[in-house]
Amino acid sequence: MRETDPVLLSSLERHLTAEVPGFTGPMRVERLPGGQSNPTYTIHTPGRRYVLRCKPTGQLLGSAHAVDREYRVLSAVHGRPGVPVAEPLLLCMDDAVFGSWFYLMEHVEGRIFWDAALPEVASADRPRYFEALIDALAALHRLDPVAIGLGDFGRTGAYVERQVHRWSRQYLEDEAAGRVEALDRMVEWLPAHLPTTDQTSLVHGDYRIDNVIFHPTEPRILAILDWELSTLGHPLADLAYHLLMYRMPTLAVTGLLGKDLTALNIPDETTHVARYCRQVGLDAVPDLEFYVAFNLFRLAAILHGIRGRAVRGTAASAKADRYAAMVEPVAQLAWDCARRISA
Repeated sequence: MRETDPVLLSSLERHLTAEVPGFTGPMRVERLPGGQSNPTYTIHTPGRRYVLRCKPTGQLLGSAHAVDREYRVLSAVHGRPGVPVAEPLLLCMDDAVFGSWFYLMEHVEGRIFWDAALPEVASADRPRYFEALIDALAALHRLDPVAIGLGDFGRTGAYVERQVHRWSRQYLEDEAAGRVEALDRMVEWLPAHLPTTDQTSLVHGDYRIDNVIFHPTEPRILAILDWELSTLGHPLADLAYHLLMYRMPTLAVTGLLGKDLTALNIPDETTHVARYCRQVGLDAVPDLEFYVAFNLFRLAAILHGIRGRAVRGTAASAKADRYAAMVEPVAQLAWDCARRISA
């Protein structure tokens, strides 16, 4: 409970006052909902609000919780046309200041939608919100990683193959979370069905409607959030992850499967993909179904990791148990998709 620890709060306030131009206390720290991997807080001061993201404490998997990578990608992307992010302000890699590494960024005022059906939005306006979503993803994929200083942000090529290996290993090594039959099958199926084509761009890794902040009243994105999984990777795999909202009911994340998109006035998947293709110069998305199966597997593996953190007592969110319960349903969706491809 770092937000109530007077020693850590005093240490943090001294550090921010010394290192962040214009930061003036007294401050109040409020834990935000979400942030399954990295705890996230609002810092309230008399003149301004900030957002702080930090590593959790306790036993951590080696490659997870890389807040320094988040800070680096935010710094590189900030100010790039079409890819809005909160301004990064400070990175601290001294555990003594607030219990673990953290970074500070500006607070962006706006709306986060937790339901992809957008019940809060007028029916006539919903298409524009989906257009803003896909436009920002296409703009991200058009960025030249080398030109913005991220040429070494990940390995070039074989992204999906490496991701399959990474998440398979992370799943298999997390013994505390237990085994799942559908995930065991996917670990064997995926390497045997990898696409033969490849390309590389900067990818977000977790691009969902609830990971962006929209303008308070307009269908315009003010900030893309949660860059923990960003790297150099295959843009079509990134796109397919975003499309999972069309392929899933609401489980661990919001889903549109089974909803009447025509009645809701929400663009269907084909329309959504076509807009993306126009903006990145594609006629179609090759191997889309494989990328969907891969991303369902990856999502199930992420949820499996949350289950493991809950068992070990290092889960960052009070909702961890609810997310952990979704491992089997999402894993089964992945295996069902794989079986359709094989058939």
